[in-house]
Amino acid sequence: MTTGSRELPAVVASDLDGTLLRSDGSVSRRTKEVLRRVEAAGVEIVLVTARPPRWLDHLRDIAGAHGVILCSNGAFVYDVGAGRVTAEHCLTVETILELAADLRTALPGIGFAVERSTGFAHEPGYLVGGTEPRGVTVVEAPQDAAALESLLDPLPGKLLAKCPGVADEHFHQTVRAVVGERAVLAFSGAHGLAEISAAGVTKAAALADWCAALDVGPDRVWAFGDMPNDVPMLTWAGTSFAVAGGHPEALAAATSVCPSNDADGVAQVLEAALLR
Repeated sequence: MTTGSRELPAVVASDLDGTLLRSDGSVSRRTKEVLRRVEAAGVEIVLVTARPPRWLDHLRDIAGAHGVILCSNGAFVYDVGAGRVTAEHCLTVETILELAADLRTALPGIGFAVERSTGFAHEPGYLVGGTEPRGVTVVEAPQDAAALESLLDPLPGKLLAKCPGVADEHFHQTVRAVVGERAVLAFSGAHGLAEISAAGVTKAAALADWCAALDVGPDRVWAFGDMPNDVPMLTWAGTSFAVAGGHPEALAAATSVCPSNDADGVAQVLEAALLR
């Protein structure tokens, strides 16, 4: 891994899980310090993640001076300091019910959940695993259009789907074929989980909007990621890094490879640029 003669960019955008965070979900002291130094040098730091708003509040100390995280694969802009969603790009009721009906036909036993600005909700058939999180809404009704529709106020940024007993590869291939161009299907590393966003909603689209507001083009952006849902962002940014051990699609899309998340790969790249 080298940064060569690269100077620090105007914006550094990083995925969280598998990229900036270590495998245990922690942020190393080294990474925190490097992010602080990079920001002090005049670089905007923005986190871009598949995580929903409810999984972000403990990361406010690395969210940058602006305190904003682009989350749910670009569906929400979340102000960590204020604890509120400031912008959203949601699926419509019509699209959700249409996709759900088609997916129930193709994959009997499939269950759905939603990530909304106000939190998470799911049908009984959607297995969350472990203890039910506090504050979760569960629809005590059969898995049908009426039950799912009761979860759609407010509209969700992501529709989640699981189908117990169906192999991952077959599940994702089937969901992709059914969804087609009607929405965006993303894979962020969670096995057996389909993450569906509105058409056009990706990490790249959210990051492009964020950078446009700063009058920063992709040529002045460095992006870091590790999974297929990062590919649009890695492709959009002028300079991109996939972490070692990342998904083959991310490694193929990035312009460079950096050390793994557990070796503080993002910090290593930024340190090299700071020392230039």
